[in-house]
Amino acid sequence: MLKVGLTGGYASGKTFVASELERLGCHLVFADQLGHATLQPGGAAYEPAIALFGRDILQADSTIDRKKLASIVFGSPELLAQLNAVVHPAVFALEEQMLQDFAAQDPHGIVVLEAAILVETGRYAHCNKLIVTACDLETQIARGMKRDGSTREQVLARLGKQLPLEEKKRYADFVIETGGGKEDTVKQVQQVFLELKKLAEGAAL
Repeated sequence: MLKVGLTGGYASGKTFVASELERLGCHLVFADQLGHATLQPGGAAYEPAIALFGRDILQADSTIDRKKLASIVFGSPELLAQLNAVVHPAVFALEEQMLQDFAAQDPHGIVVLEAAILVETGRYAHCNKLIVTACDLETQIARGMKRDGSTREQVLARLGKQLPLEEKKRYADFVIETGGGKEDTVKQVQQVFLELKKLAEGAAL
């Protein structure tokens, strides 16, 4: 099983590239979805998050109001670090379980771990290869505004809290430029997939 990390900046095309890799036959693990799962009732980060931020973050059905939680930690690096300290280990544990399950099902396959902060958390080091999606700043801004209904200022504020794409690209084994049309991106994904397939087959020998 070849473990491949997939990361990039906000609105840089990660989700589209992930969907193409899945279409080509890769197994996908979405860290963001796992993060949500850990904060659900019964999830490993649910009770610790309530202990940190109080029961005011709960909705009427006892689920955590993620928007409210996000608004609490957004402007405070210290509070965000406290939340990450309970969420990240829980996510990593779920990731490892999924990776083991995929490896058992498909020993010669490729599993792709998609996460926005693979480089920042150091998680990329646990992958055999790293793909970074990239595009120019104006494209990120336009996509973020269109996708999330954000203002230009809100998008820039969000980007300002992330490691710059140029820095992430330094860690990449493959860079997929997503600033062109979808067809161009698909061609790049297919080329990367072929190279990963060769590596996966070689690793299985």
